[in-house]
Amino acid sequence: MLSKSITVHLLAILISFSIGICSAEQPRDKIINKAELEKKLEVGDVIFIRVSTPPFTEIADTTSSWTNHVGVVIDVSGIDTTIAESRFPLSGNTTFSKFVNRSDKGRVAVTRLPAPLTAAQQKKLRIAAEARSGIYYDTGFNLHSHKQFCSRYVREIVTEATNINIGEVETFAVLLKNNPNANQIFWKSWFFGSIPWERETVTPASELRDKKMHTVFDGHAV
Repeated sequence: MLSKSITVHLLAILISFSIGICSAEQPRDKIINKAELEKKLEVGDVIFIRVSTPPFTEIADTTSSWTNHVGVVIDVSGIDTTIAESRFPLSGNTTFSKFVNRSDKGRVAVTRLPAPLTAAQQKKLRIAAEARSGIYYDTGFNLHSHKQFCSRYVREIVTEATNINIGEVETFAVLLKNNPNANQIFWKSWFFGSIPWERETVTPASELRDKKMHTVFDGHAV
């Protein structure tokens, strides 16, 4: 039989191992003060939130993700950090605090390109955002329309400034095939009876999952 000391030691290892497994499977949500998170932001950071109203909740469900809206940091020099976004009804700028306050339970993630943007790239980013300001929101989520939607807006601005594409271009056929539990009844209704299967789009979820980006923060800002 094992001695009492060895038995206790083995039990401690097993408990520690079990806790480690549980922690890996069910990580605790990270929580940060909004002001502290704002201090960490850099120009070019991509910031994700969750809007709690349809059709945005359906976007999250269809893409098997919590996020359904995205913006990009274009200025950190003032009192308030400036976020550029495509929102309903018109694209434009907002402050970081207002952007995050729109997120359900303060859920937020921030991702960043591997290298900081140069001064020239930062200037290009702001010019690209300004050129797309005041454009109507595209409720059809068409990558090639004359309107805009959030993930397309961010992708185009970042590409124009850095020549790096973030996110994945997908058709609705691919999106709904990848998630057979998606609410096709909703999308048929949203598109007036017929889903545009071959329409290309890009989603906030694909930008959040992009391996080229590294995560600055993912959790809740309070």
